[in-house]
Amino acid sequence: MKAPKISIVIPAYNAESTITETIESVQKQTFSDFEVIIIDDGSTDKTVEIINKIDDERIKVISYENGGVSTARNRGISHANGEFIAFIDADDLWTIDKLELQLAALEKYPEAGVAYSWTYFMYEQGKVIKPGHPVYFKGDVYSNLLVENFLAHGSNPLVRREVIDCVGGYDSNFPHCADWDFYLRLASYCHFALVPKHQIYYRQSSGSMTSKIDGIEKQLLMMFEKTFKAAPPEYQYLRNRSLAWVYQYFTHQYLEYSTDLSGINQARKKLWKAIRLHPQILFGVYAQSLIRWLIKRWIKMQPIFLIKQDKHC
Repeated sequence: MKAPKISIVIPAYNAESTITETIESVQKQTFSDFEVIIIDDGSTDKTVEIINKIDDERIKVISYENGGVSTARNRGISHANGEFIAFIDADDLWTIDKLELQLAALEKYPEAGVAYSWTYFMYEQGKVIKPGHPVYFKGDVYSNLLVENFLAHGSNPLVRREVIDCVGGYDSNFPHCADWDFYLRLASYCHFALVPKHQIYYRQSSGSMTSKIDGIEKQLLMMFEKTFKAAPPEYQYLRNRSLAWVYQYFTHQYLEYSTDLSGINQARKKLWKAIRLHPQILFGVYAQSLIRWLIKRWIKMQPIFLIKQDKHC
């Protein structure tokens, strides 16, 4: 039996509310020579039952004990038969031409091992959709990727299997930032191709995010140290700039998910760290938007804070 051109890996853990929509977005792809490998990561809901009702011979589900998203992706890679591998999380979506255009980009640019696109960010169960800021990095993107994870998430790239075999899979020590670590290792080995189009719908879910931020910060800082320890000397000058991006990211997370003034104050502290590390970010669009957002959220929180203070009097 002829191997499919592309293997699509979907890690799934208790994804009963979104897995159908995700699979449908894959099935609607204009490029159809693919297999879908769904790694059930120890789900305790109806995820597997829902998948098994889908009549599509290209789809197979393999169940394991829970190992986390990085382990699930690596397990999917181990089962993949395709020349190219794509990843999509069980709550994200693709536009119908995602695989077609990314594959065309890689076939046009044989020196590239990875193709990526731009992202739509979905909020409130898909009712609010915001296009991510376009970037135009291609070719040798290692220095750009050291500064920021411009692929943004794990549902973006199409990767040549041979490149993954050379650099290894996802590092399970960093479950919340293993995608950035993976992309950096890819970028240190091969060129990237760009599809200049928004093709991924990345779902944003609060899920008590503020309670997780401290843990995510520790992981990111560990990954950051690992990355710059491995980076060649000529890239070390980017260290502060990269760390400033990390703290801007945490500023964004606190502003996005905080429901009280303490969270807004944490956002202020993270942004101040970023500015001290790399003052030039003040001239950037991202930092300026964060400052405006911070001021807006702080002003909005003041009446709530004053009411609480008044009740204590």
